[in-house]
Formats: sequence, C-alpha cells, structure tokens
Amino acid sequence: MEHHWKELIPVDRYIVRGNGILHDFDRKVVTLLYQPLIGSRAFSLYMTLWGELDQQFLGDETTHHSLMAIMQCSLKDIYDERLKLEGIGLLKTYVNNAQDPKLFVYELQPPLTPEQFFNDGVLNVFLYNQVGRTKFHKLKQFFSVPSIDTSRFSSITRSFNDVFHSVHPEQMVAVMNDETKNDLRVTEDSEYIGRSKETYVLDDEVFDFELFFAGLSKQMVPKRAVTAKVREAIKKLAFLYGISPLDMQKIVMSVIDPAENIDIESLRKAARDWYQFERGEELPSLSTRVQPLSYRTMTNAEPKTKEEQLIKQLETISPRQLLIEISGGAEPSMSDLQLIEEVMFQQKLLPGVVNVLIYYVMLRTDMKLSKAYVEKIASHWARKKIRTVKEAMELAKKEVKKYQSWANEKEKKPAKKVIRKEMLPDWLNMDYSQKETDTNEEVDVEKKRRELEERLKKYKNE
Repeated sequence: MEHHWKELIPVDRYIVRGNGILHDFDRKVVTLLYQPLIGSRAFSLYMTLWGELDQQFLGDETTHHSLMAIMQCSLKDIYDERLKLEGIGLLKTYVNNAQDPKLFVYELQPPLTPEQFFNDGVLNVFLYNQVGRTKFHKLKQFFSVPSIDTSRFSSITRSFNDVFHSVHPEQMVAVMNDETKNDLRVTEDSEYIGRSKETYVLDDEVFDFELFFAGLSKQMVPKRAVTAKVREAIKKLAFLYGISPLDMQKIVMSVIDPAENIDIESLRKAARDWYQFERGEELPSLSTRVQPLSYRTMTNAEPKTKEEQLIKQLETISPRQLLIEISGGAEPSMSDLQLIEEVMFQQKLLPGVVNVLIYYVMLRTDMKLSKAYVEKIASHWARKKIRTVKEAMELAKKEVKKYQSWANEKEKKPAKKVIRKEMLPDWLNMDYSQKETDTNEEVDVEKKRRELEERLKKYKNE
C-alpha cells in the first residue's frame, strides 16, 4: 500500500499545464462520461486544476496546502483522487525531487472524444454498468449526430492550390536564409501547443504475452499478425473480462482470417461471447473486481497465521466469487449481487473491503445479507476511509460492540426476544461476557467460520 505522506506533503509546490488546448466540449465529456467512473471528488480535482490553468500565468507555483483549502479535503484525498485521474488518462504527473520542497507538474490531458470513448472496449463497458442501460443510451444519443450518406452528393470542395498561389521559386530562395529558418522554429526552451492522442495506459503486467505467444502455433497465428493495435486490444479485453493467456489463444485463433489478419471488432465480439458462455452474464460488473494490487498487504508475503491466510484470500477473490464459495458453488441471488454493487458504487469501497463486510455480516446474521445492516456498516467504513482488508478487519475488532447493537436494533420485535450468545472468529476478538440464555438458541458461528475457511481453501487450491 502506498502512503501519501511519503510522496507528498502540504508545503510541496505544483504548477499546472495543459497538454494542448482544453475545449468547453471537453467539460461535457468529462462531466457525463468520465465522472461516473472516477467519482465526484476526482472530477472536482480535475476541474479545479483546469480552473487554475485558465487563470494562472505559465510557471505560477502553488502549494498543496492551498489546493486542500480550495477543495476542502485532506491531502490523502487529493493524492488518492490524483491517482484515479492518472490511471484513467486525464492527468500526467512529474516531480522534481531535487528541490526542497518538491515541485510537481500536473499536466492535464484532454479526454477521449465521444467516438473514442464509446468504441474503447473498456471504458464504455464500465460506464454501461455504472449508469445502466437507459442512461447509457441517452448519453450515446447526446454525443452522436445523424449520419449523412455522402454518396448521394457530389463534392465541390476546392483544393488548397485552387485557391492559394505560392511565390516564385527564385523569390523563395532569396528570402529563405538561416535567419528565416530560425524564425520559423520554436526556441529550445519552448514548445508549440498541441493536442495529445494518448489515452489511459494498461501495463503489460495485466497480461502474460510470453505465455500467450508460447502456446500459439506459428502456422496458425504468426507473431506479425499481433500488431500494436491488436496487442493493446488483447490487454484491454483480458483486463475487462478476466481472460487468461491460454483462453485468449483460442479466442485469437477463432477470429484470424485466411490472410492472417486479426479484426479487432471480431476479437471483441469473440471475447464477449466467451465471457457470456463462461459466466452467463451480459457484462462484467463491479462485483467481479478484485482488490487492486496497490491496496494489498500480503502480495509478497507468506501467511504465518490463520488471520494472514484469510487476509490473503480476501485480497485475491472477487465479492461475487466469495458469495459463490460461501454458498457451496451456487450462483448468488440477484438481490445479493445488486446490494454488493450498490455498496461498491455508492460507498466507493474496494473489493477486498467488501469481502470483509460480506464475511462479517454472514457470520453475524445467520448467513444472510441484511440490506440495512450491510449499508450501515459500509457507510461507517466509507467515512473511516477504509481501503485495505487489514484495516477493515481491525475496525471490525474495534467496533464489534457497536455493530452488535446495530444488529440487535434490527432484530427487535414486539414479542419477547431471545438473547443469543454468538461465537465469532478469532480475528474479531469478540467480548464473550454476554448473558447466556437457552443453549438451544446459540448460533455456532465458529462452526460457520470453519466452514467458510474450508470453502475458501478449496477455492484457493482449484
């Protein structure tokens, strides 16, 4: 896990620059297409930096303390939201560590055009899941115009040379001296304002191309067929649908044509078909995501205790898969999946943190996901800015009595209520001093914990 205070402190300074000119239309794109993906706070940071870019002179420096005051948020929030902007391709960050305090350059990147966004293959799918089918179609309609069949018309557009005339060659040679050539070039410490065509970047680590190529027959799919564009499409599809290199080999071989070309649109369709066949879902959703690598604490560590083993498992499994394992392989109900999706979207909880929430609530409520109980704890964790599995487990230990009181409030009925003694897993460090009543009413949560551990162990070994 990255610690913001190691990278950034309030007195560090920054300047804002733009990679080309940002247009008013870009605001609409960022507001309507990007904001549902990055959230309102990251959107606010982008717009704040854009506002500073509009009003500042080139080279004006500002402290991050000033940015904290403007946005009314902590430095950690600014750092976290900055990473979102970097990841989605709206910001590039540079730092001069030789200065004390450090000097950062925040270079705002223009968003994708609507055409690029809706044909991206990753961002458009995530947007569909975030806003739903109806809103997605309205956005598509807003960012499109009726097409015109130009074949019914004749072009009468004049060429440049039909309208403009050059000077005589002898005149051109006479004036094109060294001084003139220097006048036409930009100075070494400056550059012309342009517009980058770059988008967000997926690291090569998201897909093992070495294994992918090792299993491909050179006769069936020559390496030259995997062009730079096809390679990028393979990375995006593998990231989006969770396709392994071995499965991707089959998908690529199914779409290569006799001329040994790979059509990207056909590749996308084959990947979607594979996903629907494997998962039985229309599109990948938030509940299929796993904990980001930057927020895992057991990535390069070998578990030494049961708690560490549980942490590692919850960091590497998706909430949807966790529900499947808990139910013994059965598909989770639509209501459970919708509840998890809402929690992840509304409260901005990471997948690993949601796994701890599922694990805890299942043990506390007789293997049921109570909507009110889940949402109340999720809201508390969101306010506490819980980002890792370990943090979630530690907070559950600390607040176990409070969460128990919330559960008891939910269970209150007019009839006499039976007080039950519940045994929780070791990592919750439960206070067992509660009053005992009818032992027949005891819920052996410890037994459930062992069952869950066995199911997770089976998932890990598969």
